[in-house]
Amino acid sequence: MMYRQNIANLHGDFITDGGMNTTLMFRHGIEIPLFATFVLMDTSEGRQQLRAYYLEYIELAQKYGKGLILETPTWRANRDWGLRLGYDLTQLDRVNRESVQMLIGLRDEFGDEASRILINGTIGPQGDGYKLSDLSVEEAEEYHSHQIASLSKTDVDMVTGYTLTTVAEATGIALAAANHGVPSVISFTVETNGRLLDGTSLGEAINQIDAATGRSPAYYMINCSHPSHIMPGLDPSAEWSSRLRGVRANASSQSHDSLDGAEQIDAGHALDLAEQYKTMTRSLPAINIYGGCCGTDCSHVAAICEACH
Repeated sequence: MMYRQNIANLHGDFITDGGMNTTLMFRHGIEIPLFATFVLMDTSEGRQQLRAYYLEYIELAQKYGKGLILETPTWRANRDWGLRLGYDLTQLDRVNRESVQMLIGLRDEFGDEASRILINGTIGPQGDGYKLSDLSVEEAEEYHSHQIASLSKTDVDMVTGYTLTTVAEATGIALAAANHGVPSVISFTVETNGRLLDGTSLGEAINQIDAATGRSPAYYMINCSHPSHIMPGLDPSAEWSSRLRGVRANASSQSHDSLDGAEQIDAGHALDLAEQYKTMTRSLPAINIYGGCCGTDCSHVAAICEACH
């Protein structure tokens, strides 16, 4: 809660982690059912694996003098995915809260006022991140309220809905967060043409959500898409572009359909990825939050820090 009142006015550059799931699964050989990293919270070994993962990014942020947004491993700690893994609502409430407490412990251990470490409660879509959601705004607000309520009662600084594909689900998340008094961030994934899966442009999506929520999201992001897919959807001259503050791109330039069926990680080329981040930040100076998504690890985020320093 240290930064909860100032999320919309963050100054200076911040980094996030890279692709948590793909790093732990493909680089470290850790079994993660259904991409649900939160299950690691339930064993001592799993917590140590998460701690080691986060420490890499704490050290990276300190090395480059960047702020750091620590993300809870709760992208799939919602009702539908939890039930598939044998977690009821009480257990999901616990794991969401304990995830925040773990990160606050890391901030207390390694952070100070100068380090600017924020704690973000990670929220994922109800369904698959590469598929269209069929939730209405009202259904999405009700659905995500349970997880957001759990997170809002902790000292989390904000919550972020990641890998969202529709305006309706994103709007529901923003409304639920506002109702629970916690700042929200909305992060869309886009297709190879820079648009949402249903064809909505980024500008249309941002403007519709701002209109429906009274501009309640602190800012917007794009994640789980390659920069070559993101850039066709950008318009630096448009007013909405100032609302776009962060990018967490995939390492691979493959389409979502190709990645969805992949059995091996595509780590792309870290230096090429970093140069494309540099191009994006030059055209959109409001972007000050950099990280990675599927296929990226600490080496990719380090390369991005170098390119955008």
